[in-house]
Order: sequence, then C-alpha cells, then structure tokens
Amino acid sequence: MASASTGRGLLLAALLANISLLPVSAHADEKIFDELRFGASASIQGGHSHEDGVFPEVTVFFDPFGQDTATDWKQTLARPRLNLGTSIGTAGEATQIFGGLSWTVNFNEKVFAEAGFGGVWHNGNLDYAKDGPELGCRFMFHEYVGAGYRFDAHWNVMAQVAHSSHANLCDGPNSGMTRAGIQVGYKF
Repeated sequence: MASASTGRGLLLAALLANISLLPVSAHADEKIFDELRFGASASIQGGHSHEDGVFPEVTVFFDPFGQDTATDWKQTLARPRLNLGTSIGTAGEATQIFGGLSWTVNFNEKVFAEAGFGGVWHNGNLDYAKDGPELGCRFMFHEYVGAGYRFDAHWNVMAQVAHSSHANLCDGPNSGMTRAGIQVGYKF
C-alpha cells in the first residue's frame, strides 16, 4: 500500500512541477503561447482495452526556455517546450488532462519530429471495467511521439501516438491508454 501512495505522490509531484514552470506573465513584446494545436485521436488498443469513440484534443505549448533559438541538438535538448492539453472522452470513455515537456527535431524547414513526456489525470475506469482500459489510478505518466509537416511559418500538421499508464507504480491493473491521431498546429 505504501508503494502505491508513493507512486501516486511521485506522479502528482511530476505533473505539478511541470505545470509550475508555466510562465505567469509576459512583457509587452513577448508572446505567452508558442503554439496551439487542435485535432482528434482514436484508441489503437485492441480487445477489452479498446476505447470507443473519437477524442477531440487541444494542446497549448509554451517556450520559456527559448527552444526556437536553439542552434544545435544539445541546445534543443536542454530547452524543451512546455505543454498543457486535454483529450476529451466521447462515448463514455476517459477524458485526460495532461502536461509535460516536449522536444522538437527539425529535419529541414518543413519536416519535423516531436516527443514529449509528463503526467496525466484522467476520469476513466480504475479497475474491472466491462469495456475499456482498467487504469489503476487517476494520475499516470503521459508520453507521445509524432511526425509533422510545416506548411509555412505558422501552420503545421502532425500525426502522433500518445500513451498513458502508471508503470506499475499504483495498485491495481495497468491497461493504459494508447491513442493515435492528427493535430493541426498554429505557431504564434
């Protein structure tokens, strides 16, 4: 029982640490948001853990460490962007609220890849569900990978796969949630 409480505490601390890094104010010449993405995803899990419906998503990115000004891969790695978003459950499935760090690798002016890691809160089934994943605890890890294409300096599209689970740090089942989707981004 103590390990489950410790795991939940670590997940909550990681999520709060990520959220606490968000900028609270900006000077007149600074932008608060770096990018806004919106789109939809669907469950790619099979069998009993499959989630029905489509999941509308919105994610906002912040760049307090200046990832946009990084000149090499070391600086890019040291300057992640922050993200905060939601994946809204439909058809009675879990809604997620997530936050974390994101790293972008540019292959050229148009093509990029992205990866992110952080925490998530969800309202899904914790255990013994008739349909859908059995998730074990409310706070879990959240990670994603994606590949994208920039149309111009502002608009882009990205295909991504996101996974949330508790890495067996909580008591109970750990079916996790794995969703894939498309997002359209606008960079300010």
